[in-house]
Parts: sequence; C-alpha cells; structure tokens
Amino acid sequence: MNVKFLNPFVEAAYEVLTAETRQEVTRGDLKLENGTYLTDDLTVILSLVGAVEGTVFYSMSAATGAKLATILMGEKFDAVQGLAQSGVAEIGNVITGRASMKLSDAGFETTISPPTLLLGKGASISTLDVPRLIVPLMTVAGPVLIHLALRQGSTNGLRAAQLSIPKAFQMP
Repeated sequence: MNVKFLNPFVEAAYEVLTAETRQEVTRGDLKLENGTYLTDDLTVILSLVGAVEGTVFYSMSAATGAKLATILMGEKFDAVQGLAQSGVAEIGNVITGRASMKLSDAGFETTISPPTLLLGKGASISTLDVPRLIVPLMTVAGPVLIHLALRQGSTNGLRAAQLSIPKAFQMP
C-alpha cells in the first residue's frame, strides 16, 4: 500500500480520537495481512471510490465500543445498542471523512460511503486481492484497530460512482 494513503488515516484517527476523548492516543506496530479478516465484536465498515479505492474497517471489542460511546456521547452505556451503535459508527465515519479530506489535499479525490456497523465476532470478510494494513490505536476506552485495504484507483472510478440518469428516465 502506498504510504500516501496510510498517513492521512493515522493522522485523522489521532486527531479525531484525541479531540473526542480528550486523552492521548498511541499507535502500536503496523501489520500487513492477506486473506480473510475475522471481525471483532464491533466492526465499522466504509468504502472508498475515486483516486483511492477500497475498504476501511474499524474494529473493537464490545467493552471498548461501550466505553468509547460513553465518552463521545456523555451518556453511560453498558452495551453497544441503539444510540451507542450510532456513536461507534459515526466515529469511523468522522475519521474516514477527515482522512478523505487529507487525501484530497494530496491530490487523491475520493468519495466515501456511509458507515455500516457489523455486530458480532468471527464473521469472515474478504478484501479479495487487496492486502490489509492494520494500524492498532490505544485509546482511553481500549484498543481500536484500523484495517486499511486500499489501492490507487482512478478518477474514472469516481465518475462511475456518480452515475448519470439516462435522458429517457429523467423527470420533465
């Protein structure tokens, strides 16, 4: 993976998590994995299209998710249900959005999908032929792992994602 794609995510995650938790965030050793990813208790999934394409996973235990939601939302959560799920998904969305802006500043225009929250440990997700770079982050709430399965795309991919409606189907 191009380091130009890694740094925006690490910087964005550090900035967002530090600001939101008001505590220091530290990064562990990077790891590269091929093959199937087995989900943790909570996995936030976002896709990117455009000059950078692929998938980003934010994984954490249920305990970390509940603590993170408690810190972010100022309300005590013992489990990640309802509103806490939204909070966990949104933190992945905010980090990816900020990373996307940083990628754009570096000349890589990218569009992100809305977040999806996968609940449950042990589901298999394949990123096919795209290896995953894993960035462990230690927060006051517990460890959050960022899995980056990204590669250089093209601006044509971004245009394809913004499908135009054929004239015959347009409203008068």
